[in-house]
Order: sequence, then structure tokens, then C-alpha cells
Amino acid sequence: MTTVIKEESVKKKKFREAPHPFVILFTVVIIMAALTYLIPAGQYDRVEDADGRTIVVDGSYQTIDSSPAGFLDIFNAIHKGMVQAAPIIFFIFMVAGSFNLFRESKAIEGAFGSLSTKMKGKEMLIIPVVMMFFGVAGAAVGMFEEALPFIMILVPIAIVMGFDSIVGAAMVIVGVSAGFTAAFMNPFTIGVAQGIAEVPIFSGMGPRIGFWVAFMAISIGYVMIYANKIRKDPTKSIMYEEDKNRNIDIEAMQQDKITKTQGIIIGVLVLTLIGLAFGVLKFGWFITEISALFLIMAIVIGLINRLNFNEITKSFVRGCEEIVLGALVVGFAYGALVILNDSNTIDTILYGITNLVEKFPSSLTAIGMYIMQTVLNLIVTSGSGQAALTMPIMAPLSDLLGVSRQTAVLAYQMGDGITNIIAPTSGLILAALAMAKISYGKWVRWLWPLILIQFIMGAIFITVAHIFFWPA
Repeated sequence: MTTVIKEESVKKKKFREAPHPFVILFTVVIIMAALTYLIPAGQYDRVEDADGRTIVVDGSYQTIDSSPAGFLDIFNAIHKGMVQAAPIIFFIFMVAGSFNLFRESKAIEGAFGSLSTKMKGKEMLIIPVVMMFFGVAGAAVGMFEEALPFIMILVPIAIVMGFDSIVGAAMVIVGVSAGFTAAFMNPFTIGVAQGIAEVPIFSGMGPRIGFWVAFMAISIGYVMIYANKIRKDPTKSIMYEEDKNRNIDIEAMQQDKITKTQGIIIGVLVLTLIGLAFGVLKFGWFITEISALFLIMAIVIGLINRLNFNEITKSFVRGCEEIVLGALVVGFAYGALVILNDSNTIDTILYGITNLVEKFPSSLTAIGMYIMQTVLNLIVTSGSGQAALTMPIMAPLSDLLGVSRQTAVLAYQMGDGITNIIAPTSGLILAALAMAKISYGKWVRWLWPLILIQFIMGAIFITVAHIFFWPA
């Protein structure tokens, strides 16, 4: 009888188990492949602008011979996606390997032990402070991918402080995403979009800062309400069982004070992050230079921790092993885009959505642009890539439809950002969840009310901007 009950329990558990990220993304690839038989092939002409960006020529769309994805193309797309995503994949490996040396030094446990007495009773304050930091970074310098390493630091801290892994991951992911979405001077979204739309770069900053403040306040409040509920009753966490089984050295985190070696290692991390910020702002560093910086950090930390080069290497590899899923999932996500690009259907999708926007009543045209950008962001998850694809069309279209180009940029910005942390085609969010060891299904279950709130707020911001701030 007991055996029967156990077998039924196992079957129920398997039935309830969330789909693996690879299963989700491969399903998306298959769906995209099926769409290539329904959507005719087409192309816009493209030219290179003064800044070297390849942009779409408005009014140049034309149909071409159809080339739908075949059976083998579906599987080819995975490898092609891996190749195209290689810079990001290896960035994730480099960061994970480097941070494993930092993690195994127990420096974070030592730092937490020293701060725990000072923070006792004030643990909730860490949430707005951390989220504001990432919100400013996302809004001002376009931080997104660069925030991922912090997940591996904040998840264990959040758990030991009485929260859960969702709170630890949300402080980073929701914080940086909210800032990125409602940015006031993000060079990768606002800068590119305004440049293409031929409006002054970073103009309209006053209203944008107001939108950013409101966006951050709602996002921080959402995380804090959940965190407070978990502190009162940990069993209400949707990650309760998983977090119980995490390998976190709570005793080490409760040590009286940080050791001298741990203090030096923390100092190396701080200098690395300062160097990262300086390099991004001053020299335009991206993932190649940041990867090199973290590799240097790993070697220095290893030597400070009195490890030989073999031990440093083994620790680095252990970190890479833990993040294999998170790294490879990025390539799977790119596979979906490969299908649409190779079949020449992505431009047809853009053309069709643009025609729909033109049919909206004039009072709702700006909202139509917003919805269009949101839909396209599920396909083109790169902010600058979406700007290059859509703004050459949206800018002149806004002139015809009585919408300010500034409002068109805002519609793009909001549509591009809000779904970044929930889109199944976003390899970066799936990589982030793999770092936090949170399933995609549970993340969506926790996050969807906030996404709905943010989407409504975005519509309100665009309407207010269209009527009061930037009327055509």
C-alpha cells in the first residue's frame, strides 16, 4: 500500500514539474518554424547611418520568395543560435567561474557576519537600497547583462536574512529592469532611438525622471510587500522547499567578524566593480572587457586566498559547471530569432504590425505603438536591435499619425523594457534564473502581477506624455 502511495506521489510530482528551460525554448523554436509557413517572406532595404548602425529604410518593404524553415532547419537553428550568442555565453561562463573563487573564499559570509548585528531589525532596508542602486545603473548607463553576477551574491544573503531566493534575485533583476525600462539617459535604448528619430539625444529628461521615480517606487514596493510576508511566515515562499536544500553556510555567515583576508578580498571585488563602472562610462567597455576584468579579479582573489594556479583553475571550472544551463539557454533563445531571420519573416511581422497601428483611432495611436513594441520585444529582445529595426519606421509614421517623435521613442522604450524579465525568448533572463536556481514557471507565477501593473503604468505614461508633455 505504501509503495502504491509513493508511486502516485512521484507521478503527481512529475506532472507538476515545470518544463525545463530547453523544453520551453525548443517549443518556441518549433512555433517560430511553423509560423514561417503562414507568414510570407519579405524584406526592408537597410542602410548604414552616420554612426555605423544598420537601420531599416521606411517604405522599402517588398515581398520576396518564401523560404519556410524545414525539419533540419529547426535543429540547425540551435547551433546557429549558439554561435551568434557566443559572446554572451562565454561572458556568463567567465563571470560564473570568477565569482566562484570569490564565493569559495567565504568573504561574503564574513561580510554578512560583521553587518548582521548592525542590520538586526532593519533587514527590510536592504531591498530599497539595492534596488535603487540597480535602478540608477539601468536608467543612467544601460546596465542589464552586467548586473547578473550580483545575483550569486544577493540570493544567499536574502535567504540568511529571512527572505527567500525570489527576493534575492528580484533585488537585482527587477531593480535593474525597472531602471532600464523607465530610463532617463540609457545610451543603448533612449540614445539609439532618439538618434534614429532625429530628436536631441537625452532630451525630455524631466518627464522621464518622473516616470522613472514612479516605476521604481511601484517595483520596490512590490518586492518589499512579498519580502515582508516571507519574513513573517517562510512557508509562504514559493521557493520554500528549494531554498531549504541550498548549500549555504549559515554558521559561517553568523561569524562574529570578517577576517583580514576576507576584508582584502571584498576590497578586490569593490575595486573590480568600480573599474567596471569606469570602463563602461569612460571607454565604452562591453562584455569582452568586463569578462577580462572578472578573470583578473579571479586570479587576484585566488592568490590572496593562498591558492596555487591549479586550485584557482579548479575553482573556476566548478563555477562554470554550475552555470552550464544558464549559459547554453542563451543560445537556445537566439535559435528562435535565427528561424525568423533565415526565413525572412521578421520584416513581414514588422510590416504587418505597423499597418495595424495605422488603423488605430488618432487618440490611441501612441498606445498602438506601445503595444506593437511590446509584441516585437518577444521576438527581438535586444534594446538597441529593436530600436534599429523599428524606429526608422515609427519616426516618420508618428509624423503622419499626429504623434510626437518623442512620444514614439517613449512607446518604444516602455515596450522594449517591460517584458525583458518575463519573455521566454530572453536568454538573459533564463540565464539569470539559472544563476538563482529558480524555475521559469515559479518566476512567472510570482512576477506576472507586477508586469501587469507596469504595463498599465507604461500606457498611462505614454498617454500623459502624448497629451501634456509632447503633443504633436
